[in-house]
Amino acid sequence: MTPLGLALAAPHLALFGHRSPAAPRPRWGVARAPPQSHRCRRKPQLSVQPRARRTGSHAAGVLERGNKQEDRAAAIRERLLSGEAPTPSAYDTAWVAMVPAAAGSPPSPRYPGCVDWILRSQRRDDGSWGAGDPSLRKDALSSTLACVLALTTWGVGGDAVAKGLRFIGRNWSCVTDDSCAAPAGFDVIFPGMVARAIDMGLEIPLVRQADVDAVLRLRDSELRCMAASGGSQAFMAYVAEGLGDSLDWDEAAAAYQRKNGSFFDSPATTAAAAIHSHNDRALDYLDSVVAKFGSAVPTVYPRSAYSRLRMVDTLENMGISRSFLSEINSTLDMIYRSWLANDEEIMLDMATCAMAFRLLRLHGYDVSSDGLSQFSSESSFHGSIQGHLNDTEALLELLKASHVQITDGELILESIGSWSSELLKEQLRSGKISRTVDPVEVEHVLKFPFHSNVDRLEHRWHIEHFKEQGFQMLKSAYRTCHADEEIFSLAVDGFHSAQAMYQEELQCVERWAKEMRLDELDYARVMPLTCLFPSAATMFPAEMSEARIAAAKTNILATIVDDLFDVRESREEMENLVALIEMWDAYEQVGFCSERVEIVFRAVYDTSNDLAARAAAVQNRSVIHHIAERWVEMARVMMVEAGWRMSGSAAPSMEEYMAAAEPSFGLGTTVLTFLFFVGPELTEDVVRGAEYAELFRHMNICGRLLNDIQSCEREKRQGKINSVLLLARQHGGSVEAAKAEVRSVIAASRRELLRMLVREGGEVPWQCRREFWNISKVVHLFYMEVDGYASPKEMMRAANEVLFEPLRTAGKQYFK
Repeated sequence: MTPLGLALAAPHLALFGHRSPAAPRPRWGVARAPPQSHRCRRKPQLSVQPRARRTGSHAAGVLERGNKQEDRAAAIRERLLSGEAPTPSAYDTAWVAMVPAAAGSPPSPRYPGCVDWILRSQRRDDGSWGAGDPSLRKDALSSTLACVLALTTWGVGGDAVAKGLRFIGRNWSCVTDDSCAAPAGFDVIFPGMVARAIDMGLEIPLVRQADVDAVLRLRDSELRCMAASGGSQAFMAYVAEGLGDSLDWDEAAAAYQRKNGSFFDSPATTAAAAIHSHNDRALDYLDSVVAKFGSAVPTVYPRSAYSRLRMVDTLENMGISRSFLSEINSTLDMIYRSWLANDEEIMLDMATCAMAFRLLRLHGYDVSSDGLSQFSSESSFHGSIQGHLNDTEALLELLKASHVQITDGELILESIGSWSSELLKEQLRSGKISRTVDPVEVEHVLKFPFHSNVDRLEHRWHIEHFKEQGFQMLKSAYRTCHADEEIFSLAVDGFHSAQAMYQEELQCVERWAKEMRLDELDYARVMPLTCLFPSAATMFPAEMSEARIAAAKTNILATIVDDLFDVRESREEMENLVALIEMWDAYEQVGFCSERVEIVFRAVYDTSNDLAARAAAVQNRSVIHHIAERWVEMARVMMVEAGWRMSGSAAPSMEEYMAAAEPSFGLGTTVLTFLFFVGPELTEDVVRGAEYAELFRHMNICGRLLNDIQSCEREKRQGKINSVLLLARQHGGSVEAAKAEVRSVIAASRRELLRMLVREGGEVPWQCRREFWNISKVVHLFYMEVDGYASPKEMMRAANEVLFEPLRTAGKQYFK
């Protein structure tokens, strides 16, 4: 039975949450430190620069670098707390500019400042309005035509109108070019504006009447397609400015006008409603937007919740969120208040609602999946604006939200996870991923759900795939301001600094292994890198160094003990080691039957005492009795398993198998030992309490059964015991039916483990509960049934990526 760090080197990984049979308690005393040579002596961090230079230019360089990082962190904090600073939208500003003043006065704009802004903002070089990016020609066409209509409405800017019409004429071919990125609803809105321009008597140079008619047919064709497929009333209302008087504005207002007076938080759609129906609530919304942003409005407002949630998610994905905990907590407190108030800004936007639910739940806020009930069925997507736009981002956020299910009864999340994953797979097959989403990200989320995301590997992936936030597209193109350069720089520096620390820790563990004479055990697998990897990949902060080292050492020790029982066939050595561990401080009364056993026992005994002495300084009490108890428990059940194998007796019952499997894996020793270094004090009552036992049990069930599913065919050929094979007997020999039952048990334990992590309160401190979940994520990653890390080669590659391989960030010079 193989411990976590080396679980992939052999097929026997045993995990179940049941105690071994009762036996006499071992004898041990107060923890005492072994000779100094057994301790980890950390080498000072060396610099490649000459010592003389470090006192001058080197120190100045370090100071300058530190100042830059502080400036970057300050910029991120400011952006996170202030929310998004949206870019002006020429398209939306033009529609707001067309809203007339109150009836009874001479025809004039209600918002003259918007008209003035349009006159000031035309590009002199080509006469266009809009984002100005060459790849966004349709956005420029839409924005320019809207601005032309606004100026013509009020009879101003004749030269600007003429220049704008010439730009439209020169770029008319882009209107029907499907390869050009298009604003939302372009095929309805642009033809509608063309029809409005014709009614105003405007002529577009260089464009034939036949070409104008073809564009006008775009709208008719789009509307017929929507009607034939059942249509989307929400989308029809969203693109209402392209429908004009053909839309029943009162009906649209009854169905889609929000509490803030807007239609879909869109200034353009709301302005169209104000123009066509003189809607007072729409005017109130527009008044508030103009009051906030002045003469140029954004393409969507409000959007602060989405922007701040996206930034929190980005900071966590990049591995630097710990530097902004106060700001993140303030942000999530605000989001939670909005969630409880059923704020439309969050609850009516698919991506925002899903992201809010996921982040709030994972941060321990009490949120119900009922908040996502409006998105529970696939039809809710197809009938939405996002569905009509084939919005990949919304689907991704819904899928990720479904991954944080914590009870069996959250059928809403199960349903969302099922249909969203299928639609994403279909988008990948058909090549219909939204332009703003990288198909690689979709593949990554589908392949690695949240419960198999190991932190440091995820950080690396997101850093290497980080992209500067370019233009996104709604009614018009807009750019978000997420402090990209600052985030990327902090993440890269933090990752490389951590790698240097991990490498130093690896050297420490390697020296310890040599001092313990573990290299003299020819039968054993002593692999420090593989054993340090799980803790480095999950307990990555600098202050967790002692915990990482403790985890790596105990993992190695559990492995060599396991190998003695699994590889060696000497019953005498096995029984001798069990007796030595049981006696503990009184081991001399037993004696050693071989040098091999002596090396193994002394490594276990001396290292345990050393770690216990160090942990006592953190815990303010002796903890050696806890560590020794776990070693005794593990050794006894390994002896039981060896007896099954060597005697050739009948297979054990499921209960007997489960009782032996859990402690033989070594997690009890490894996890408890490193938890003493995590930080919070673990009292005697906590360590022996029900909550700790439940956390341990569910973690072990996930790992044991995941391994059994993966290894059952091989172990069947080898004539070994496996829970899947044992359960298959109850299903008429059907291995597939047994696997289905096992998967159900795994999912239930995983949900319960996550529930225990995110709930408020509890006997076990949250920092320690988190590590049980982290270990669960590691075993889910290792034992994925398809394309996981379940091979020594893949595991070694992953370990090298966390500890050694520099980030592959070539081509991101704009962030340097």
